[in-house]
Amino acid sequence: MDTTRTGVGSGLVLGGEVVRKRPGLARGVPTMILVTVAMLGVAGTAVAVPPPPPNPSNSDISNSKAQARTKSAKVGKLTNQLAAAESRLEELQADVETKMEIANKALVDLQTAQTRAQQARRAAEQARKDAVVAGKRIETVRGDLDEFAAASYRQRSMVGSMSAYMGAKSPEDLLERSSLLNAVSSSQLDSLQLMQQAQVEKANKDSAARQALQVAQQKQREAEQAKRNADTATQAAVQARQQQAGENSRLVAAKKEYERQLDLAQAKVGSLQSQRQKYNNWLAAKRREDAANAQHASGGGGHHGHHGSAAGSGSARTVINRALGVLGTPYAWGGGNAYGPTLGIRDGGIADMYGDYNKVGFDCSGLMIYSFAAAGVYLPHYSGYQAYAGRRVPLSQMRPGDMLFWASGGVIHHVALYIGNGQMIEAPYSGSHVRIAPVRYGGIVPYATRVL
Repeated sequence: MDTTRTGVGSGLVLGGEVVRKRPGLARGVPTMILVTVAMLGVAGTAVAVPPPPPNPSNSDISNSKAQARTKSAKVGKLTNQLAAAESRLEELQADVETKMEIANKALVDLQTAQTRAQQARRAAEQARKDAVVAGKRIETVRGDLDEFAAASYRQRSMVGSMSAYMGAKSPEDLLERSSLLNAVSSSQLDSLQLMQQAQVEKANKDSAARQALQVAQQKQREAEQAKRNADTATQAAVQARQQQAGENSRLVAAKKEYERQLDLAQAKVGSLQSQRQKYNNWLAAKRREDAANAQHASGGGGHHGHHGSAAGSGSARTVINRALGVLGTPYAWGGGNAYGPTLGIRDGGIADMYGDYNKVGFDCSGLMIYSFAAAGVYLPHYSGYQAYAGRRVPLSQMRPGDMLFWASGGVIHHVALYIGNGQMIEAPYSGSHVRIAPVRYGGIVPYATRVL
């Protein structure tokens, strides 16, 4: 039997404590060992206990627990910081979406202003041309009248040259020719007057067209400035979001590192506690062995047994089915029309980072345009305008086919289609795709828009 002990001075370490030997016992140990060995050799019923396992000290276990608590507290602190950072990131994302929708509205308004300015330019140019043509016609009539008057003057007559009377066969014929010439000159004078009036009207129209052109050009300049302002605001929002995303990434990395350290510290605590338990189990077995050996040594003999340890409407359904038909289509800012997904456009920010201008897909309002076109409803490509495209109903009365909206700072920045059972279909953001998701109530507008 191996009787190896962990010596501390003149004592035996048991369960982290030092047990001192009683006086006079040391000299009896060899004799007891020899008797025990002899008894085991004869009876063969005792089982030798293996050498003791490592026995960590109480301070080792306490220190490891303290380290684990420190790591756990750090992980908890970082978890709270990360939750706050993620909340801030969501706010900044909503701000980016708001700014992008404002930029989208400015783009739509700019396109409208450009179209109206172009129409005004064409109208002004046509009015100018009409005025020029009218002026040339008046000059022609005036020239003919001047020539007629000059010929009459030369013939000392107010009705034209003498050649007009030559060939008359009778006095009655002569009088008829005279009346005819007088009528002709009167008609020419009337035509001249009418054409002068037309020229005045054309000139007035030309002036009005020029004024309309000036107004349209001013509107276009204002729309261009609004677009520049919106783009600048979007850039600032995107930059803030990127900075926050960087901070989030730093916190995530730090949290992962401390979680790793916490795992190691907890593993160390577990290992030390396991070692202590194994040692205590060994100590209990050792004591039983010592007791059995002592009994054999005293001649008690006998055999000792082992103790067991012991799961809507037709038009609405048409709209919903059309939206469901494009599930998985990529998100592309500015993408989508009544006929399907289209190439996205540049926004100078998040959408460009995800290459939306190279993707064929939908943004949130583009998906609504495509879906409702199936029911013969044509919506503008701006969620803020879509919110007023139908009747507003409380969210508690929403039904499949209604549009839901989200806003930040009073500005609508997202739209989705309610499909029933608390679910909606949406094109959420750059880098994602058309999907079905539970209705989100954070930031939701307290009404739905019913078009059908």
